[in-house]
Amino acid sequence: MTVYRSRHALAGPLTPGRIEAIRLPLTSRLRRGYRVEDVDAVLHRFAHELAERSHQLHLAHDENRRIKTALRNWQSERADVGNSID
Repeated sequence: MTVYRSRHALAGPLTPGRIEAIRLPLTSRLRRGYRVEDVDAVLHRFAHELAERSHQLHLAHDENRRIKTALRNWQSERADVGNSID
């Protein structure tokens, strides 16, 4: 897994509990809401984490298909060997 780096980075991988615990600083009393930079930084981090996890999931699916194919081929070879002995 790649490491996410940003001046606003939350250390370590994001988990549901860590996401629920995020508290963004509010803007000054003259404006309502959150600071745009803070919201953008968190959204960027979420996007990075989601892309990385999607990539890892894709790799796992590819490896799963490779292993299943190898197992099927191995089983077919063993079945052919067993049939030729008779």
